[in-house]
Amino acid sequence: MDTHPTELELEAIAGDVASAADSGCHGGAERSRAAARAAGNDALIDRYEADYPKGPHDQPQSMCPAFGSLRVGLRMRRVATILSGSACCVYGLTFTSHFYGAKRSVGYVPFNSETLVTGKLYEDIVEAVHTMADPEKFDAVVVTNLCVPTASGIPLKMLPRQIDGVRIVGIDVPGFGVPTHAEAKDVLSGAMLAYARQEAMEGPVLPPRDGLKGTPTVSLVGEMFPADPVVIGGMLAPMGLAAGPTVPVREWRELYSALDCAAVAAIHPFYTAAFREFKAAGRTVVGSAPIGLEGTDAWLLAIGEACGVSPRKIDASRNAMFGAIRAALAQNSVKGRITLSGYEGSELLVGRLLVELGADLRYVGTACPKTPFSQADAEWLADHGVEVRFRTSLEQDLAAFEEFQPDLAIGTTPVVQKAKESATPALYFTNLISARPLMGPAGVASLPGVVSTAIASKDRFLQMQDFFKGVGHCDTAGIWQDVPEDKSGYRAKYARKTQKSQNAVDNGESVGC
Repeated sequence: MDTHPTELELEAIAGDVASAADSGCHGGAERSRAAARAAGNDALIDRYEADYPKGPHDQPQSMCPAFGSLRVGLRMRRVATILSGSACCVYGLTFTSHFYGAKRSVGYVPFNSETLVTGKLYEDIVEAVHTMADPEKFDAVVVTNLCVPTASGIPLKMLPRQIDGVRIVGIDVPGFGVPTHAEAKDVLSGAMLAYARQEAMEGPVLPPRDGLKGTPTVSLVGEMFPADPVVIGGMLAPMGLAAGPTVPVREWRELYSALDCAAVAAIHPFYTAAFREFKAAGRTVVGSAPIGLEGTDAWLLAIGEACGVSPRKIDASRNAMFGAIRAALAQNSVKGRITLSGYEGSELLVGRLLVELGADLRYVGTACPKTPFSQADAEWLADHGVEVRFRTSLEQDLAAFEEFQPDLAIGTTPVVQKAKESATPALYFTNLISARPLMGPAGVASLPGVVSTAIASKDRFLQMQDFFKGVGHCDTAGIWQDVPEDKSGYRAKYARKTQKSQNAVDNGESVGC
């Protein structure tokens, strides 16, 4: 008797799994997590729930989280990437990645209902990995499960550890398990550090491409403007230290150098999996960053003590930076009320810098979670009268904008859009704030120009608002052949919807995606 499921049965089973997983980004997160647990992924879901805790709402409104891990892999030398997920997801991820400058192809393993349920998809992934694992081209191949394969229990942990010397790294980055694309960078960075740490324990590994440094190093965790590691290295030099690799790294061999450090600087505080690997290697992790006057002074002291530097050398570095930053603050300032939000993980650091520059900062919101390594920055901001929100939602950011009526709103795209519609100057955090030097004296000098220029553009926004008054809103939006009609029913319906959303935010309920 044939006990194999029929084609209709396969379609029904796969439909349940795919429906649950595909809805993970659109309100079906609980169903998707339940499917993943039922498929044997209990340990993975438990780990993600511990590493990346949610906020009062289900999930921040952000791009697909896998964008973060995909970008990390695409920026690494001699690393290939294979995605396993729905075709529409893979198309969106690769399109966005190439839009942001990726210059290499992404492998894709397609599936259908039968291959998903019978396990043939896993066999196809294994075949793809063997095809891609060319030691002449690659040091590693990263295989990423998106929502559907994760919910279906496709076991990437069973993939070969290496093929012909090419490392195989399998990760799951489902939208229902990893809240933001920033934290997905940690998923891949943590997996790579774990692999590299095991290699280092087993025997000799490759040295850095530019050779070993003659002094103890401090590994930097978090993506920064390229000048910041150089600035940090200059701060560390008087203490007999050097800046080590920045995680996420750009080449596999940098992972060994990152692990072989005197201490770890948690510049971005949400890299929970990466910090776990550093701690397993016996390294001390230091939070915050050399930001502003007080932040730099406290950070240098903490780093020096973690690395066993003598008090005399620590004080030499602190005194040098204290004088340089104080001089920079005397020449630079920011005047005006500001609200700030973003999803990069450096929002609290920028907030500290703005306060020391003299800005009337009222609110800082970040899509990232609260961690022990962000505690000092959060407390410092609170002591200076700034409202801080972790795992913030778009509704909360917009509510802060409405409440504080800032002279400048720094935030995500929809926050910037809302501000400009209200004739308030606004700056997109990712492209215009975090993509510039922030550390030490360089940060004090680089930030005021763009911020002050934006605040000074208020009159231009008022002119534009007056010119476009009544255009593009509600029933006046779109293309009309005749004069737009006043559809009061639409206005009333939209007003009720807006109020319902605001009530959910006020009550701490789930909102958005």
